[in-house]
Amino acid sequence: MAVLVIDAGNSRLKWARAQGSQLGPSRAAAHSKWSRADYARRLRRAAQSVDGMLVSSVAGPEVRAALTAVARSAKVRIRFLKVPARGAGITVGYREPWRLGVDRFAGLVGAHHLFAGIPVCVVGVGTAMTLDLVGRDGRHFGGAIIPSPGLMVEALLTRTHGIRRRAQGGSVKPRGPFGRSTRDAIREGTRFAAAAAIDRLVAEGTVLAGAKPLVVLTGGGAPAVRPLILSHCVRVPDLVLRGLAVLAQPPQRQALT
Repeated sequence: MAVLVIDAGNSRLKWARAQGSQLGPSRAAAHSKWSRADYARRLRRAAQSVDGMLVSSVAGPEVRAALTAVARSAKVRIRFLKVPARGAGITVGYREPWRLGVDRFAGLVGAHHLFAGIPVCVVGVGTAMTLDLVGRDGRHFGGAIIPSPGLMVEALLTRTHGIRRRAQGGSVKPRGPFGRSTRDAIREGTRFAAAAAIDRLVAEGTVLAGAKPLVVLTGGGAPAVRPLILSHCVRVPDLVLRGLAVLAQPPQRQALT
């Protein structure tokens, strides 16, 4: 069965065709200014060649309505992902599972299936930076959420006066964490802070999971942080879509072999 899987973030939309657990080429676009007609134009053809649509959405109700209209036009069933207590090999560690973001849950499923048999620390670097620990058996130990480097920079430039004024100078391209201008000091400081948080949580997660977890990076801000991470890591840009591809299968096929 072919399914159109969609990752609807606050600013970007990603989509791909999934056949079984296999994910086809993905596409992405900034959608924050799209009208309903734009959704129809971009997704109509993809929706017509599938048996259904599965959506992970953290966007607002207008996006949900626009995607529902696309499905209705294509005469296919659409399903918006909800976070269960258990599903696709993952046991959610939140006391109230529905409070875990659907994109984070789909990312956990994707990482657990891609790297079966080893613990993983799934790190999503978007507006916020989320870090979730999953054991080799699919147990989700919980997570941490901190501002991403971009959000830290924004806070410093909008919530302070002296730093904002001094950051108007140019960059001299530092080769380490110690910037030689205020602009560089902010940029490098926030990147190193994010990387240090990841490495610290990997150390804490090693104790909980019984083995050092693999860092699985995703999100638009991942490339800026990855070179500074000391722990072993891999980048999977379409991790949420990969998780959706697993979740789109019948329950009996979602279990890891």
